Amino acid sequence: MNASSAESLSLHLNRSYFSRSPLEWVFAALVLAGGVYALLQYESAMDVYEKGILLAAIPATVWLGWLWQPLQRLMLAVAGLSLLGINAYQGDLARAESVFWLKYFLSSQSAILWMSMLFFMATIFYWIGVFAKGRAEGLESVASRLVWAAVTMALTGTMVRWFESYLLGPDIGHIPVSNLYEVFIMFCWMTAVFYLYFEAQYKTRALGAFVMLVVSAAVGFLLWYTVERGAQEIQPLVPALKSWWMKLHVPANFIGYGTFALAAMVAFAYLIKQQATDTRWYRMAPLWLLGVVLCFEPIVFRKASVSGMSDYWAIYFGISALIVAGILLGRRAIAAKLPPLEVLDDVMYKSIAVGFAFFTIATVLGALWAAEAWGGYWSWDPKETWALIVWLNYASWLHMRLMKGLRGTVAAWWALAGLGVTTFAFIGVNMFLSGLHSYGTL
Repeated sequence: MNASSAESLSLHLNRSYFSRSPLEWVFAALVLAGGVYALLQYESAMDVYEKGILLAAIPATVWLGWLWQPLQRLMLAVAGLSLLGINAYQGDLARAESVFWLKYFLSSQSAILWMSMLFFMATIFYWIGVFAKGRAEGLESVASRLVWAAVTMALTGTMVRWFESYLLGPDIGHIPVSNLYEVFIMFCWMTAVFYLYFEAQYKTRALGAFVMLVVSAAVGFLLWYTVERGAQEIQPLVPALKSWWMKLHVPANFIGYGTFALAAMVAFAYLIKQQATDTRWYRMAPLWLLGVVLCFEPIVFRKASVSGMSDYWAIYFGISALIVAGILLGRRAIAAKLPPLEVLDDVMYKSIAVGFAFFTIATVLGALWAAEAWGGYWSWDPKETWALIVWLNYASWLHMRLMKGLRGTVAAWWALAGLGVTTFAFIGVNMFLSGLHSYGTL
C-alpha cells in the first residue's frame, strides 16, 4: 500500500466514535434498525445460535461501513432492493412470473442474470481501457462502476433467494450458501469486493482487467450450470447441512478462495509486466498457462454435460483463445498500464494474507461442524484433505515471505500455481472424488 493510502486508513481506524460524521451515525442507526427488524420479523425461523450471529453482525457491519465508506452505499442499496423484491412477492412465490420488477429485475434468478451480464461488461470495459489511449481513465471508471452494480445485484439476488426458500416452506428455507450454484455466486461477489477495495487503496484500475477474468470464468460456469443442471432451483438441505455452522464456515471459506484467486491474477499481471519485452517462447509461460486454464474448463465440463452443450463450450473456447492471443500480442501495452512491480507484489501478499487468515478460521469451524455432524473433527475426507493441502500451500508461501524474504518471480509463480490447487479443492474434488462432502458433487 502506498504511503498516502496507508496513512489515510490509519487515521480512519484511529478516529474515536465521537468524531464520526452525522451520516456515519445515520448509517449505524439504519443497520441497528435493520438488525432489530430482522430479529423481530424472523425470530421464529432462528435458533439461539443464529440470533447470536445476527446480533454480532450488527456492530461488525457498522464497523465495516465505517472502515470503508463505499460499503455503506452498497449495503443500503442491497437492503433497499432486497426489501423491494421481498415485499413484491406478498407471500406468493408465483408472483415472480407476473410482477414486472420481480420477473425482470428482483427475483433471485433475474438478479443473478443481471450480475452475470454486468461482470461480463465490466471485464470488457477494463480491457478496452487497458488498450485505449485517449479515454482510458473514463472507460476504467465505467468498468469499476459496473463491478459495483454487479456486486449489488449479486447480493440482492442472494438475499431474495434466501426469502424465496422460506416461501417454498419453513422446512426448506435456508441461507443460500449450500450448493455449487450458490457458492459460485458468493465467490464472484467476494472476489470482486476485495478487488474493489485494493483498487481504491492503490488508486489503480488496470488490475481489474486481470481479476475480472477469473470472475468472468466463474460466471461462465455458473451460466452453464444453470442451463445444464437447472441449478437455480432451490432444494431442501441435506441433513448434514442443517446447522448454524454453515453460516460461518462457508463464507469464511470463500473469502479465502476469493482472495487466493485475486492473488493469482495479480501474480499473472506481475509476470506479464516483468517479461513483457522478452520474446523467448518459454519466458512467456504465464500466457501458455492462462491458455491451458481457460481451455481446461470447456474440456472438463463438456464431459460433465448431460445434453451435450457443445455450442456453449465451443464459444467459450473461442473467446478464451482470443483473450490469450490478445494478451500475447498486446503484452507491452498492457505492461505499461500496470502499476509498479512493488505494488503488484504488495497486493499479492496482502490478498494471500487475508485469505489465509479466513481460510484458517474456516478450517477450524469446519472441524467443529464435522464433530457435530459426523462425530469426529477430522476424517481425511477428500474435501478435508485438499483443504489441508491448500492451507499448507499458502502457509508455506507466507512463511517463505516473512522468514526468508520471498519476493518477485518465484513468489508470483507460486501464487499462480496456488490457483490450480485451490480450484481443485473448490470444484475438482466435487467432480472427481467422493466422500462425506458428496452432497456437493457436480
